[in-house]
Amino acid sequence: MYYNAAVDLIERNLFGERRNKIAVVDDFGQYTYAELADRVNRCANALRQFGLEPGQRLVLCLTDSIDFPVTFLGAIQAGIVPIPVNTLWTAHDYAYMLLDSSAKAAIVSEIRLSSFQEAARMADWRGRIIVSARKCPLDQPCLLRLLEGGCATSIPHPTRPNDTCFWLYSSGSSGKPKGAVHVHASLAKTAELFAEGVLGMNHGDIVYSAAKLFFAYGLGNALSFPFAVGATSILFADRPLPASINTILRQHRPTIFCGVPTLFSSLLGSGDLPANGQHAMRLCTSAGEALPEQVARKWKDHTGVDIIDGIGTTEMLHIFLSNRPGAVRYGTAGQPVPGYKVKLVNEDQEQVRAGEIGELHVSGPTSAVSYWNNLAKTRDTFLGEWTRTGDKLRQTAEGDFVYCGRADDMIKVGGIWVSPVEVEATLLEHDSVLEAAVVGVGEGLLKPKAFIVLRPGVVGTPELAQQLKGFVKTKLAPYKYPRWIEFVDELPKTATGKVQRYRLRQASSTSGISLQTNQSSQPR
Repeated sequence: MYYNAAVDLIERNLFGERRNKIAVVDDFGQYTYAELADRVNRCANALRQFGLEPGQRLVLCLTDSIDFPVTFLGAIQAGIVPIPVNTLWTAHDYAYMLLDSSAKAAIVSEIRLSSFQEAARMADWRGRIIVSARKCPLDQPCLLRLLEGGCATSIPHPTRPNDTCFWLYSSGSSGKPKGAVHVHASLAKTAELFAEGVLGMNHGDIVYSAAKLFFAYGLGNALSFPFAVGATSILFADRPLPASINTILRQHRPTIFCGVPTLFSSLLGSGDLPANGQHAMRLCTSAGEALPEQVARKWKDHTGVDIIDGIGTTEMLHIFLSNRPGAVRYGTAGQPVPGYKVKLVNEDQEQVRAGEIGELHVSGPTSAVSYWNNLAKTRDTFLGEWTRTGDKLRQTAEGDFVYCGRADDMIKVGGIWVSPVEVEATLLEHDSVLEAAVVGVGEGLLKPKAFIVLRPGVVGTPELAQQLKGFVKTKLAPYKYPRWIEFVDELPKTATGKVQRYRLRQASSTSGISLQTNQSSQPR
């Protein structure tokens, strides 16, 4: 049976009134589903004419605009394998990725062109670069010119549901990114199981995702989910800062807003977040890190809207554990999305009892099939029907799952596991704390250390550090309190908003890594 993911997501919207419904709004205009289909067809033909063949890889280094879905789906329709990559990577990162993927070409936003050209030189990469720009440069192949020359009628490549469709590189929160290989059937399946099955997304929704399209979370939120149901997707090219997001919430009035915990916290602190009655949101989603209960409750109090927190991974493509609209349990990641199974196991791969912390394994229809060019990691991660996530969770008596941290972030204190997420959530309850990250520090015998970003106007002092230690002791078992507290101006994060705890551990053990700090306290 032939099946092409791009054809499916586009053609289901080319009947009746949906043809002329707005599919995408970006910084420069709006585009109907009929216009999107025309551009996708032109792109598929243009890529063929450019010399790309089915099965070859095409890197997409694109900011969020109409060009992203056009090139992503155009490549898929032609049987070419698109690889969206992080637009915040360095030239060194791109050089690694070009060599690792053996891509034949790349489509790059003009703002990232010089960095990508440098990467090509560093890697001695012989592929060709196409620039995405509003005005075509004379000396560079240009997407706009290629689309103008492409035929508006395209014959899709005869792919099958389990054929390779696209790759996504992991965010690298714990080191070097890995290319997860996904198949055609997975895009629409995530939409069916989560967007429709859990969120109730429909053709009347307007969706804005602060998480960018090159992330698995953003790709679902802003492309496969709205296209699967005929909704409208708002794309914004620049960084998702509170001022711009507050403007989008007021002017474009999305009904579904998809963010990450650090962003929800920043929006609450911006002083300009639309209150209940000043926006059109009916629900919000969060992923990437555990959503602190304190942040979720403040958001609900201010906006009147629940945040549906969940857990997903690049390997599973989107969220597979989630809270439910109307039945949110703050401080938990909810329960399995229908269609997925999960289990928590110990070091011997035996299932743990309720209440015990175990490593999360997940089984479901959207798992990647492998990591490209990484057999050892593939064998370690993809275990038959199960995929290891590397996350530590526990299950409550009510059946909800609580995120405890990455397996390599957990801290064993006196033989007892301590969840850094639990300590961080407790610190966030203090009025002085804006952000917190906890890591294990020490030679052999680890103890918790907290890196804290204070709220504006609050000064980090030894006295405040001792107060925060005491605050944690009153909320948690005494062995869990941070022995050290260091006040910093910001936490190192991936572009998805995940805290890079490995960098904090390195900063605590070496003098070669610098974090901007004001004051710190010694253990007591």
